[in-house]
Amino acid sequence: MNRRGIKIECEEVIMDKMNIDAETRKALLFLQADEINSHYMYQRLAKVVPNEHNSEILSRISAEEKRHYLIWKKYTQTDVHPNNFKIALYYWISKIFGLTFGIKLMELGEERAQEAYKKLSGKFDEINEVIRDEEVHEDELLEMLDEEGLRYAGSVVLGLNDALVELTGALAGLTFAFQNTRVIALAGLITGISASFSMAASEYLSQKSEGNNNQSPIKSAVYTGVAYIITVTLLVLPYLLFENFIVCLLLTILLAILIIALFNFYISVAKGYNFKKRFSEMSLISLGVATLSFVIGNLIRNVFGIDLG
Repeated sequence: MNRRGIKIECEEVIMDKMNIDAETRKALLFLQADEINSHYMYQRLAKVVPNEHNSEILSRISAEEKRHYLIWKKYTQTDVHPNNFKIALYYWISKIFGLTFGIKLMELGEERAQEAYKKLSGKFDEINEVIRDEEVHEDELLEMLDEEGLRYAGSVVLGLNDALVELTGALAGLTFAFQNTRVIALAGLITGISASFSMAASEYLSQKSEGNNNQSPIKSAVYTGVAYIITVTLLVLPYLLFENFIVCLLLTILLAILIIALFNFYISVAKGYNFKKRFSEMSLISLGVATLSFVIGNLIRNVFGIDLG
């Protein structure tokens, strides 16, 4: 018998002595993989988090995840290698989109781990200790998540939502009023950029009057204005790239839906909101205004006989 055969036979003997069946072993190996991935993930994040206190928390959680891995390894007698792709993916997501989003996105994939813990409940002496540690980790992670971007999420929503509703509608109206992509793009940019300054100023005055100590009125205004301008640029872009105004309008509507979907997914993960509800609401409002503006634009074109073709 070769070495591999001897190793497998020895592992089976150990499993039999511990009364570990195949399903339990599978659950243990899954938890081992989850723990070792979390260990390296938190270890990498601890090195780049600017807040020293948060870095210490992440380092400690990383060490405890490694200890959990070794607990399960004691029973499986098997080394589980980390998933380097998964670790790198969540690391860069956390770097680019923020620690809050990265960690909470990881939590969405923890359902399988919870199911595994349920299957193992009562089978091992350490199971309650590990579950208790995981609950403490979750509380500690939630307490340390206080990123500026999320504190100003309301301002971003304001700029994004207003730009989507107003400009999607305006572009739909302008498309059928003018039917000239260059004129539509010019009118859309002028309207959008002017509106972004107006919205930023309104947000500044609103925050100033409310006296919110957690938010700077200037930063709130900047977040609102920047979100508005980025949205305007993306929605107008098809009119700068293509000649067919119908194609441009369809691409603008698709872009609007994509922006709504991506932003609401981000906010839903980071702040625990209901994605379907928020996505449906914003989509219906934006598309409803666009449809109404299309009707008005077409009506104005016919009544006044505008033709810039």
